[in-house]
Amino acid sequence: MEKFKELLNFTLFNYNTIHIKVHHFFAVLIVVVVTKLILELVKRFINLRLNKGGIDKGRAKAVYQLFQYVIVVFGVITAFNVIGIDTTAILVGSSALLIGFGLGIQDLFNDFVSGIVLLFEGTVLVGDVVEVDGIVGRVRDIDLRTSKIETRDNIVIIVPNSKLVGENVINWSHNRVCTRFKITVGVAYGSDVRLVKQLLEDSAKEHESVSATPEPSARFIDFGDSSLDFELVFFSSEMFRIEFVKSDIRFLIDDKFRENNVSIPFPQRDVHVFNHNKI
Repeated sequence: MEKFKELLNFTLFNYNTIHIKVHHFFAVLIVVVVTKLILELVKRFINLRLNKGGIDKGRAKAVYQLFQYVIVVFGVITAFNVIGIDTTAILVGSSALLIGFGLGIQDLFNDFVSGIVLLFEGTVLVGDVVEVDGIVGRVRDIDLRTSKIETRDNIVIIVPNSKLVGENVINWSHNRVCTRFKITVGVAYGSDVRLVKQLLEDSAKEHESVSATPEPSARFIDFGDSSLDFELVFFSSEMFRIEFVKSDIRFLIDDKFRENNVSIPFPQRDVHVFNHNKI
């Protein structure tokens, strides 16, 4: 027993007032194991809530990351205290350095706080279709500092969280219902406007991605310079693929116009030439 106590008190490392012994090593090992165990329990609890529908996937990941940072930091501080390193003295001694360092990472801290805001508010979640700076994409991942947005061209853009919180962001998925879209088209003067209205609405109704409620509707919006201008309004839940949906509907419109002899005009200008030298 005495030999075992001597083994535990055997000094592995000496530096000034710091004396790391064998029992310190085992204590730190226990702290690491307990920290990992707590993280695993938190992860299982969050997954359980996720499976029951109490929390969505994006928010679950963000919550776990937040707990992970807090628990790991607490574990590191506990390990230092077990060894005998006074973390308070370290923080006080390096306060000036920390102030200068803090001033240099204001933007990083702002992004971190914005990540926490996104976590609790849930204004932007993983899977949402958003528009940032005119770029439309689907949110693939939300970390505490940055978020990854995949565009329609399969390009991943890394966006600071402060941009998603502090600037105007369009979240097409926020209301979780269909969104209103429109297509404009002009037809030649003399066309049967009521027939045009019917053809436009029928084209939208034939597309599987267009919602039946509310029904698509066409409006005669203006007398243009060289065309009668119409606007087709429809609702769809395909926010991410909406440009492809619009393209399909335009193909259908063109086919129906050809079948019914409805022409789409192009701008025309009359040019008058005057001969000033003519007597």
